[in-house]
Amino acid sequence: MSWRVRPARSEDLDALLELARLSGGGMTNLPNDAETLRARLDWSAQSFAKPVTEPQDEVYILVLEEPEKGQVVGTASILSRIGARWPFYSYKLGRVTHVSQELKRSVSMQILHLVNDLEGGSEVVGLFVHPEFRHSGVAALLARSRYLFIAGHRERFSDRIVADIRGRNVAGHSPFWDAVAKPFFGTEFDEADRYNAIHGNQFIADLMPRYPVYVAMLPAAAAETIGKAHDASVPAQRMLEAEGFVWEGYVDIFDAGPTLTVRAADLRTVRDSVSAPVSKAPAGIALTPHLIASGDLGDFRVWRGDAAIADGAALLSADAIGDLSDGAMVRLVKA
Repeated sequence: MSWRVRPARSEDLDALLELARLSGGGMTNLPNDAETLRARLDWSAQSFAKPVTEPQDEVYILVLEEPEKGQVVGTASILSRIGARWPFYSYKLGRVTHVSQELKRSVSMQILHLVNDLEGGSEVVGLFVHPEFRHSGVAALLARSRYLFIAGHRERFSDRIVADIRGRNVAGHSPFWDAVAKPFFGTEFDEADRYNAIHGNQFIADLMPRYPVYVAMLPAAAAETIGKAHDASVPAQRMLEAEGFVWEGYVDIFDAGPTLTVRAADLRTVRDSVSAPVSKAPAGIALTPHLIASGDLGDFRVWRGDAAIADGAALLSADAIGDLSDGAMVRLVKA
């Protein structure tokens, strides 16, 4: 058995709770709360099961199984349409220039605007792999399985894909939160983040200041974190950038971590993947490592295996083909 990604099931709750605990917090879409996770699993199951012609308000939770015991050791999710359930807020980093003719002085400064620009997009969220299993590219397998799911179910997702990166902190605190948001919310960052994960973000709409924030007026420790990823999230950011995600000046309103975007058609995995019928590779043909996806919706699976594309067919090694029947359709992309 190889490493395999599949849709999450209700019986995965305990494994997901352990992953949430190991994450150390700060992951809104992997909350360390049993009832919230149970509700998300139910939401995901309904999303996989219902007919959809356009993104509405679905979540698709995937899990990674290790090959020895089939233990769930990772998870990643896709939100089909952000802003459907409650507003999606970001800060947009811009610039304003002030000019005084009398003083013959011009000052150009960065400012942060509170915006809902990214509403309606789809978001990839909640990527986490158990620390003991972060090897052999399994995080990339899990992350890219989301893009293979998007490629095979385009009607369920927006043309714009969003990814929020956890922001930098200092000694366990978010300098940006302490400077910008804490005076309005009166709570520590972790407490507000956990509340957001469990109850949604209406409290942000109620209390967040609406006026632009001048970056120059922030403490240096806060200003320096704007658009910077948490050290633990730098590898995830690199994977996203390798897929085609770019930073366009949007940051998270809690910790100022970068929010990256890409057009779905420009995702490397989507663009380079091929859908083809399966055939067992004949002896002597050169095979290379691929990510292979089969099944629709609740039957969706992704694994790694040796394969090649020839004459419109997906030629798979005996190990990679598994229990697939000859002629079954798969989508594959080079690993």
